[in-house]
Amino acid sequence: MTEPVDCPCGSDLAYAACCGPLHAGEPAPTAEALMRSRYSAYALGLEPYLLASWHPSTRPAALNLARELPAPRWHGLKILRYQPLDADNAFVEFVAKYKVGCGSMQRLRELSRFRREGARWFYVAGEWNT
Repeated sequence: MTEPVDCPCGSDLAYAACCGPLHAGEPAPTAEALMRSRYSAYALGLEPYLLASWHPSTRPAALNLARELPAPRWHGLKILRYQPLDADNAFVEFVAKYKVGCGSMQRLRELSRFRREGARWFYVAGEWNT
């Protein structure tokens, strides 16, 4: 897979300066950075990263992204709110746009909960609001 020049998360940074290092193993500095990197991982089909960045208490055994046919195409991420609760817990509310096949544009709105353990942030769970 060829790395994208622009980061899929919409940060206006190059992938190599934004989500690329996180996908390569660097810890995310904030829950918002982890959220952006997870969006980019969905856009790029990086299932191992998505599972590794999911908190073990809520992580599914697999996501089976390769079996989703047609696969969703991700068209944009907008962070609506980043709310740190304390040093180790935060919420990120976002809207992600996507299309499946030739269908119309869809939006996923989620309030996601993140927890930091040691030096790493993890996605815990989210509540969808479409």
